[in-house]
Amino acid sequence: MNFPRAESADIGLLLEGTFPYVSGGVSSWVNQIIRGFPHYKFALVFIGSQPEDYGDIKYALPDNVVHLEVHYLNSKQEMPAVLPIKGDAKVFANVRRMHECFRFPATHKDGLETFRKLIPEMRAGGGAGLDTFLYSEESWAFVKEKYQQHCSDPSFVDYFWTVRSMHTPVWMLAEIARNFIPVRAFHTVSTGYAGLLGALLKERTGCPLILSEHGIYTKERKIDLFQAQWVRDNRNVFQRDPTEISYFRQLWIRFFQTLGTRCYDSADRIVALFEANRLRQVEDGAVAERTCNIPNGVNVPRFAALRALRPASPPPVLCLIGRVVPIKDIKTYIRAMRTIVNRMPQAEGWIAGPEDEDPDYVAECRDLVDGLGLNDNVKFLGFQQMTELLPKVGLGVLSSISEGLPLVLLEGFAAGVPAVSTDVGSCHQLIYGLDEADRALGAAGRIVGIADPQALAEAALELLGDEAAWRAASEAGIKRVETYYTQERMFDSYRAIYDEALSWRA
Repeated sequence: MNFPRAESADIGLLLEGTFPYVSGGVSSWVNQIIRGFPHYKFALVFIGSQPEDYGDIKYALPDNVVHLEVHYLNSKQEMPAVLPIKGDAKVFANVRRMHECFRFPATHKDGLETFRKLIPEMRAGGGAGLDTFLYSEESWAFVKEKYQQHCSDPSFVDYFWTVRSMHTPVWMLAEIARNFIPVRAFHTVSTGYAGLLGALLKERTGCPLILSEHGIYTKERKIDLFQAQWVRDNRNVFQRDPTEISYFRQLWIRFFQTLGTRCYDSADRIVALFEANRLRQVEDGAVAERTCNIPNGVNVPRFAALRALRPASPPPVLCLIGRVVPIKDIKTYIRAMRTIVNRMPQAEGWIAGPEDEDPDYVAECRDLVDGLGLNDNVKFLGFQQMTELLPKVGLGVLSSISEGLPLVLLEGFAAGVPAVSTDVGSCHQLIYGLDEADRALGAAGRIVGIADPQALAEAALELLGDEAAWRAASEAGIKRVETYYTQERMFDSYRAIYDEALSWRA
């Protein structure tokens, strides 16, 4: 596919594993933001794992996307020729200092300054280039030194290759930063690899960097790493302590934490969706004065029009809208449906979302449906258009173990669909309200604990089995989204941030 190319743009949007190749969630928000500012020209960088993990792009690119680059961090890349390299001792002194800043941030305050010193050395042939990292005597000595000092896993071979696979994408990001077209400001939609790219671009060009976190990236990667089967643990049964995380899991967690630190240090504006996440950002190292909250907003009139399409009574249809991945805990929803169907045989449970991200988990979910005898009641619909889906739904369900501020709840509220959600992210404030005035609007559904299918089932049955309670929840959701979560409010907040950033001189 031929992507648009330009020589310059207004805003460089840095996207990891999201728009335009992944649908829903953050991607919907990105699409919304780009279309909400048609007078700005956007240059997009998509960072993915490997090409086979993504199909075709899922969104039509808005007209104001003038440039799109696609990069895959795990794809085969041309490695520098193997040559004996001594390595620059002064540069590696800064590398050592950088690692100390990461490991002991409270006592090593010069992390950003050290990072700036290393950036120009990361070019090919530089004192901290990829060839130096791969082949130099200094690099080999440094890897051995860190293994002897810190590694509690007995395999040096696995340590060596973990360090290599972990760090090699950093040089790809540095190359992307060197070749990116001129823009007036950068906006990254996460920390992680996209956030590190943002930090590299900010320090290279001096242009402002905006960070928006929909969830806390390091928290979500930690959840992924706890579940990952590919992370090695070579200790034998006598060496393992069941209360301890394996060393390589710890290493990967610390790595993503350091990426977050670099982005927080370089970002000029750091946006969270709600106060608890803003406080978490500050706890993780963000400067409090640079942080703020901007909740998501939806196009209320678009979804309000769907209310007239609803049947007279709420349909006995529960719908989970989201990706079929472990962090959404689809299995808890399926187990809850067994209880619901026992007491409300006509109930249907829909799962509307893409299934291509984790095929093994999708297979496990389908097997669970079959094993619980729910094939006639639970339907996997794949990706659906919200405007076609919501009029048929009686209750939205969110069973996730981690969220930010879910757009699917807001869109459901605008269409008059109440929800049952786990107590994650901002969901409690979306259901029950944030302050006294908000809480006075009423409950837009029910909140339950994480991984509790019985509680999820009871809450859903309470609402679907009592039409008066359902209508009260529906009205509360409509009032809440119309008062606090319109896209106009969100656009006004981002307009101020964009105008401020674009007025700065690099």
